[in-house]
Amino acid sequence: MSARLVPPGARELPALTELRLEVRAFLAEQVAGGAFVPHVDTWLTRWDRDFTRELGRRGWLGMVIPTEYGGQGRTYLERFVITEELLVVGAPVAAHWIAERQIGPSLLRYGTEEQKQAFLPGISRGEFVFGIGMSEPDSGSDLASVRTRADRVEGGWRLTGTKVWTSGAHEADAFFALARSAPLDPAHRHDGLSQFIVDLRAPGVTIRPIISMGGDHHFNEVHLDGVLIPDDRVLGEVGEGWTQVTSELAYERSGPERVLSTFQLLAAAAQAMDDGRLPTDPGLGRHVARVAALHHMSFAVSTALEQHEDADTAAAVVKVLGTTGEGDIADYVDTLTATGWALDEELDTLLHAAILQRPGFTLRGGTNEILRGVIARGLGMRLWPTATGSTTSLPPRRPTPTSSPC
Repeated sequence: MSARLVPPGARELPALTELRLEVRAFLAEQVAGGAFVPHVDTWLTRWDRDFTRELGRRGWLGMVIPTEYGGQGRTYLERFVITEELLVVGAPVAAHWIAERQIGPSLLRYGTEEQKQAFLPGISRGEFVFGIGMSEPDSGSDLASVRTRADRVEGGWRLTGTKVWTSGAHEADAFFALARSAPLDPAHRHDGLSQFIVDLRAPGVTIRPIISMGGDHHFNEVHLDGVLIPDDRVLGEVGEGWTQVTSELAYERSGPERVLSTFQLLAAAAQAMDDGRLPTDPGLGRHVARVAALHHMSFAVSTALEQHEDADTAAAVVKVLGTTGEGDIADYVDTLTATGWALDEELDTLLHAAILQRPGFTLRGGTNEILRGVIARGLGMRLWPTATGSTTSLPPRRPTPTSSPC
């Protein structure tokens, strides 16, 4: 990538605006009819399988999945418009989020024909729910240190190990698990890793809840005790797991969910100011402007993905700036209460949830500290030692994804 941090984005064409207005009208009807109550951080914490299936029925899931696999055969830009509208209104989208965001594209890129036929139609209908099994206890941000072991047996593999911070595992049907399928070579730690499609209802799978300090349950520990994985449930090539998970990160980091987790809080605060329930504050404009700028940046990354361009560095930029902005919105609204103005029940509920979720914004999907290194490396600004003892600005052979929740 050149020195440009984020590629130039395309303009929103009339067809995209028409789609946006269609989705917006549907969501307004749903809210008015009491189908759901708008909330913050809904892509992680709000599950509603009926709502997800309704989106599938309307053709708003599986947007980039070809029609021969039950998808819509549409574009990343159309998908962006739909996901953005869902997040802006605070809709309950967690049931399909991971499957639609990255499992589907990964299956298209690496899956066998049988795997595509088995899973993609269900994802597009909103009927098949996936999670991600990357993070592990004591691994921190070093995904190459995974200790889940895949042992070769007749007809397949046996997985043994523990995954942690697995969002929605208690609701999901399956997840992608990264495991070490060959002995660790300290000199080549990224080799010998493979991905497996694990049925979360299979014998040997135990799911234990991780309850947040607010009492919510969306994270889990998943213990794999010799779980048998047939050969036809290996994703891609054995030993290529590192390359595969690296390629998935652009989908995971660049979407509007890295910008809009607290948008409902910001919108509610703006409405309260307009109604006289909160004091008018000029600081509101700064946060609105940030959200607007990040919208264009995230849209630009979707444009790059649509054009099959490298978006890893740009996605990291959006993730760092977006998740920081999400947390700043929570802090900003919280400071308004120090003026002595009382919040109504709706605004107080949104603020309370945003503050509780705030610590995770800059952790999940890769910590900001790690991602700044990814950005520096992508711009050729980070020096790496060579075999001769000198340094070079060239990045290492394989980039380093981080081990963290969604």
